[in-house]
Amino acid sequence: MLLELAVEGLGVIDATRLVLGPGMTALTGETGAGKTMLVEAIELLVGGRAEPHLVRPGAPEATVEGRFELGGDETVLTRVVPRDGRSRAYVDGRMATAAALAVHGRRLVDLHGQHDHQSLLSAAVQREALDRFGGIDLEPLHEARRRLAAIERRLAELGGDAGARAREADLLRFQAGELAAAGLADPDEDRLLSEREDALADAAAHREAAQAAAEALLADGGARDLVAAAMAALAGRAPFAPEEARLHGLAAEVDDVAATVRDKGEAIEEDPESLAAVRARRQLLHDLVRKYGTASVDGDAAAAAEIGTGTLAAVLAYADAVGKRLEALERHDELAGALERDRTEARARVAAEAAAVARARRACAPRLGEAVEAHLVELAMARAKVAVEVGGEDPGDAVRFLLAANPGTPALPLAKVASGGELARAMLALRLVLTASPPTLVFDEVDAGVGGAAAVAVGRALAALATDHQILVVTHLPQVAAFADAHVAVTKLQQPGATSAAATLLDDDGRLVELSRMLSGRPGSTIAHDHAAELLATAAGERGRGRRREPGRTAGAR
Repeated sequence: MLLELAVEGLGVIDATRLVLGPGMTALTGETGAGKTMLVEAIELLVGGRAEPHLVRPGAPEATVEGRFELGGDETVLTRVVPRDGRSRAYVDGRMATAAALAVHGRRLVDLHGQHDHQSLLSAAVQREALDRFGGIDLEPLHEARRRLAAIERRLAELGGDAGARAREADLLRFQAGELAAAGLADPDEDRLLSEREDALADAAAHREAAQAAAEALLADGGARDLVAAAMAALAGRAPFAPEEARLHGLAAEVDDVAATVRDKGEAIEEDPESLAAVRARRQLLHDLVRKYGTASVDGDAAAAAEIGTGTLAAVLAYADAVGKRLEALERHDELAGALERDRTEARARVAAEAAAVARARRACAPRLGEAVEAHLVELAMARAKVAVEVGGEDPGDAVRFLLAANPGTPALPLAKVASGGELARAMLALRLVLTASPPTLVFDEVDAGVGGAAAVAVGRALAALATDHQILVVTHLPQVAAFADAHVAVTKLQQPGATSAAATLLDDDGRLVELSRMLSGRPGSTIAHDHAAELLATAAGERGRGRRREPGRTAGAR
């Protein structure tokens, strides 16, 4: 719901801040006092059109901020309208677009009156409303459509052009043959070949190095002789017994290393043919990696991407994919025949489910219209007719709500209803039938053209909606305002050279005065006070029967 609304420099409003609570809040005041500007402010918050003429004379820009709560999380929406230039929008302090505000707004607020932001004017929302009212289960249709789409994707992957399939198969056979002839098996083969190439390419130098190392270790005056001399120097000397033992081990290690180096060196032979073979094999591997290490089969590069491109592992993965794709192409007729049969069955299933949804929609559409009409009777539109059209091919997605407000007038789509008051009351009746909606509902001009018992019915209907929603209603009718949980009066303040509006939360005495003004135009009238007190008592009694007023509930304006 809308927890707080702050407005600066908008129309007649210099600066005002409203702290709002749940339930129903009435906004009242003399004509032109600024009530509609508060509704305009909310419309700006939810993506409404920003016009420079809305900026208060003398102010460089208008700013509107709203703090909303939904599901325990708070969101702050901000709209700035400059006198010159484009408007700016913010969500939780971060820059956003008006379209982003509209996305948030659709979840948070619905405006009913002469405003564009009314979700029930949307064809998609009207269709969803009919489905919700009729309890129509769309999941079987959605599941049938998902199955059909999956089958068609698989058919597309098989390829529908025989010539294209033949050409692809020829290419894949060539590639499969080339990869099979290479005899790839080990993704580490190139690393192992690199080590082998290094050994073969420098055979003579390796032998010379082995011989030099062995001589350095075993020749007269070499490492072994020097270790022996050190052992002799320490022999029999107790303080150096540990070191003498270590030297004995070192002498043995020198002999072992020398023998190993000499044997390895003698085993190395120059082998130009083996070297050439290793180099040729490495070149073949490099060519295969270049050709196939980043390739994909039938546009699916997932396997190569997962393994890593430009590697022998990727080439091996590609070879596997080539085999599978080639098998699918060679079995195309068999697989395509089975999928075609599946597609025929899936299409029949979609058609059957779509027909079932259309039948259900057409069956419940008149009941929805009658339910809305029943509420319109209470709202001083007793002769109004509501029709719910279900058109188009199955499943009947072309749903439209039509309203004929008076006998002899054509039924028009809700978006084309000329009277703001009639439209607002039609929306109110729809909301009473369709409980699911954004948490905050704003009604402007909902009481246009009604009075007496019909006005009481409007107030009662709004109070009923306030059981599950936050309701803000701009009203001129005391019968409607009396049903509110909180009452905010908007008044004009005349100052030298300027006029501004102030919004004030009324206490019980203040409500009596404001309702008296609304009843008689004389706030101090004793008779009007008595009538106002009676209205409040009657409304409180009716609210009490339907719902209990929440303790500790607050609404404020400053």
